[in-house]
Amino acid sequence: MTDIKQTKDMLGRGGLCTVRQAQKTLTDHLKNIPIQTEDLPLQEAFDRVLAEAIYSREDLPAHPRSTMDGFAVRAMDTFGASESMPCYLNITGEVLMGQPPEGEVKKGCCYKIPTGGLCPDGADSVVMFEHTVPVDEGMLEVVKGVGTGSNLVQRGEDISEASMALPAGWRLRPQDIGLLAAIGIVSVTVTKKIRVGILSTGDEIIDHTSQPAPGQIRNINTLALCGLVRQADATYVDYGIVSDQKDVFLPAVQQAAAENDIVLFSGGSSVGVRDLGEQVIEELGPPGILVHGVKLKPGKPVIIGLSGDTPIFGLPGHPVSAMVCFDFFIKPAIRILSGLPATDNMASATVSATLSRNINSAAGRLDVIRVKLEKKDLSWEAQPIMGKSGSISTLSRAHGYFFIDEDSQGVCENSIVKVTLFK
Repeated sequence: MTDIKQTKDMLGRGGLCTVRQAQKTLTDHLKNIPIQTEDLPLQEAFDRVLAEAIYSREDLPAHPRSTMDGFAVRAMDTFGASESMPCYLNITGEVLMGQPPEGEVKKGCCYKIPTGGLCPDGADSVVMFEHTVPVDEGMLEVVKGVGTGSNLVQRGEDISEASMALPAGWRLRPQDIGLLAAIGIVSVTVTKKIRVGILSTGDEIIDHTSQPAPGQIRNINTLALCGLVRQADATYVDYGIVSDQKDVFLPAVQQAAAENDIVLFSGGSSVGVRDLGEQVIEELGPPGILVHGVKLKPGKPVIIGLSGDTPIFGLPGHPVSAMVCFDFFIKPAIRILSGLPATDNMASATVSATLSRNINSAAGRLDVIRVKLEKKDLSWEAQPIMGKSGSISTLSRAHGYFFIDEDSQGVCENSIVKVTLFK
C-alpha cells in the first residue's frame, strides 16, 4: 500500500493530488479494515447489508405447483385436443389448498386444482379453466391440449437446494426478505451500521438556534452532514461545536475517534494559524495524514487521515465544499466499511441536459458545477448556479450537478452534459 507523497508548498501544505488519486489512497487503506457484523432477526434486516452469502437449504418449491386455476392432467391425454375435436376426461379428485393431494391422476382422468395447489401424482401439467367445458359433475371436455410441464412450477424451479440465494455484500430489499422467508431463513448476519462522529470547529460558530452577533456564523455543516450520513445508511453522533483551541479540539477528536467508525470535523482543514486539523490527525496515531488537498472545486482543502482503523476527515468549513467532499470521500468510506463497493452505480439518477451557457474551468482540476434543470420543449436545459463555496443556497436551489474533468478547460454553451440528480 502506497501513500501519496505530497511535497510542501511555501505555507507548509502538501501539493495537491487528483480526486482519483485521493480516492484510491483512501480505498487502499480501508479495504483491509475488518468489517464488523451482527446477527438480526429476518424481520429487522430490511435495507441491511449481508456479511456472508446465503445458500438455500431446500428446494423452492418443494413440490410441483400449479400456476393456474384449472385441472391437473396427464399431458399425453390432451394431445391434439381442439374445439372441433375435444378430448374428454373424468374428474376423479380435487386438490385443496394447504393439503397434500390424495390418490393419483390415472389415464383418462383429471383433478380440479387451484393456483398454487400441489400437483397430484400421475399428473404432469395443468389445463386452464378457460380451455375446458364441463360436461357434467364428473366429466370434462378439453378444447386445447397442453404439453408436459404446462402451467406448473417444478420442484426447485424458483431456487434449488444448496444454490446461492443472495451473495455477501447484498443490501436486503423487501423482495429479498421475502425470498429468505420462503426458504426458511429466520436470521441473517449483516454488517453493523457505520457510526460517524461529527464535530464542527471554530470559535466563530454558534448553534443554529441562536442569533449571531457580528463575526459569528450559525452552524450549518453539522445538520447538513448529519443528513448526508443518514442518506448514506449510517448513524451519527453529534459532538457539537468545538473550540479552535488545541487543548479543547484534540481531546474532542480523540473521544470521537474512540467511539466511532469514522470521524468528521468541518473547519480546520485549510492552512492558517488557527487551523489545527492536520496537527490533530497526526497526533491521533499512525498512519496519520494520507491526503491534504485535492484538485477539486469546491473542496480543495480536504484532509484525509487514518488513526489505526478509524478514518478521520477534515472538511472545509464552507458548507458546499464540505458536502461535495462528503460525496467524493466519506460516502465511499461508509460503503467500504459496510461491506459494499465504494461506488453504487444505481444510487443516483442522471439526465442528459443542454448547457445554457459557457463555463470555464482550470485545467488539471475537477470542477463540480451545480445546475438547475428546466424543461425546454421535450428536453432538459441545465442552468449553472454560480456562487462561492460558502453559499449554501447554491446547493439548495440546485437539482443536481455535472463534472468538468481535469483535462478540460471548460464546457461550451449548448453542450450536452450528464447531470447527476440530488436525492
